[in-house]
Amino acid sequence: MDRKLNRRDFMGLLAGGVAGMMLGATKARCELAQKPNFVLIFADDLGYGDIGGFGLKESPFKTPNLDRMGSEGAKLTSFYVPTPYCAPSRGTILTGRYPFRHGVVFNPTPDGGINEVGLPQSEITIAEALGEAGYASICVGKWHLGHTFKYLPRKQGFDEYLGILYSNDMRPVQLVENEKVVEYPVVQATLTKRYTQRALDFIERSAEKNRPFFVYLAHAMPHKPLAASEDFYTPETPDDLYGDVIRELDWSVGQVFAKLKALGLDDNTMVIFTSDNGPWYGGSTGGLRGMKGKTWDGGLRVPMIARWPGKIPAGAVNKSPAGTIDVLPTILKAASVAVPSDRVIDGEDIMPMLKSGKAASPNEVIFGMQGTNLAMIRSGKWKLHVRSPGGMSNRGDDWIDPRGPDGVTLLAPHEQSRPSEYPGETGGDKPKNMMLFDLESDPAEEHDLSDKHPDVVKRLKAAFDKTLAQVPEFKRPKRFDKLKRPTGGRLEDAWEAK
Repeated sequence: MDRKLNRRDFMGLLAGGVAGMMLGATKARCELAQKPNFVLIFADDLGYGDIGGFGLKESPFKTPNLDRMGSEGAKLTSFYVPTPYCAPSRGTILTGRYPFRHGVVFNPTPDGGINEVGLPQSEITIAEALGEAGYASICVGKWHLGHTFKYLPRKQGFDEYLGILYSNDMRPVQLVENEKVVEYPVVQATLTKRYTQRALDFIERSAEKNRPFFVYLAHAMPHKPLAASEDFYTPETPDDLYGDVIRELDWSVGQVFAKLKALGLDDNTMVIFTSDNGPWYGGSTGGLRGMKGKTWDGGLRVPMIARWPGKIPAGAVNKSPAGTIDVLPTILKAASVAVPSDRVIDGEDIMPMLKSGKAASPNEVIFGMQGTNLAMIRSGKWKLHVRSPGGMSNRGDDWIDPRGPDGVTLLAPHEQSRPSEYPGETGGDKPKNMMLFDLESDPAEEHDLSDKHPDVVKRLKAAFDKTLAQVPEFKRPKRFDKLKRPTGGRLEDAWEAK
């Protein structure tokens, strides 16, 4: 039987409804605040031996904060990127998919005329997946997944962006905030500090809102041109510029941990540190063969440290193979977010590996690419180079870098590393197709064992061919005949050069 509500009844129901809504909102905020936070620090061209605790020999550089991170967390010492250069590697760490699946197999290069290459909007990034679960996200630093409007970071799930959209030696070097150029030319000596401060600011703002966050801090360094701030630059030792840069990167890591502790977020935040590929001249592979651009381990194997107090035991070291393909599924699983099921995700959740040095890799095999081609396969202790890993460059110290600092459009110190500062081992059997190495006994890849273990070659080649059948043919993008020198402070200046 219906009855009319008097004013007192109506106000009581209204108050109850409002209270219920407020209680629901408070509960939702609490649930969001309890979700773990994630900080993914991605260095550029940092070698396997550039920091402490990795490599076959001691690092030439001092990295106390990263050393502490390793002792308080876990280290993976057989951690691979999918390509020995920038853009494809970046697409993989954000999507959990090999480059031949996400489609970025070339480096977008405005000064080379490669402007229509980028991560398709159909791909699902860590930022997009976490955003659906209420996370705030920021990309700070190098993007390199497309520099035209349709490919920019906020098209891929990030709420904010500050950085250079491609490599810091590709003209025009513009500092971009969201979709607007805020500095041109860029004073590169200030980049590490400014990137760090922006990441810290985002963490603090997210904490004030009780909102879980994902910070993708993709540093410009130690990619050439090397540059360090006044607090770290040592002009009295000009041959130590690479070391200056590494010391400042290490400082940046320390600042992140200091901020998390000050905000009471340390125990609820997973921090991952790794690199996009092996080192350029001046860096260190830690005794591995080769360097950036080659599929030797010096080009594909990078340091990886993960720290999460209370969740990842201190001091775990795992030698089993894993890779950047595993970062997305690991983060999403830790956040209780479903991994995309409508596409192939090549990676696996490697949290068990981070918790125990004895845990086996969930990856039966790990692949490496060179350009559009599948090139190598790693399984257990074995690595098979189906395609030749490549020889050394014949550059001498008289080589002039066409993308070097000029003091006008590209602002960085002139004392850059030279080809004589080769970062990797150079000995061993001559590179060719179908080379097999036992990386447990021969981590420098010096002794080809393909003739002695034809059964292993056959097994790995069969697994390789199975995946090779999934690799499509890629059309090479249009590009300039030679490098141009585009200039200007508009975003469009990067792709309108003729």
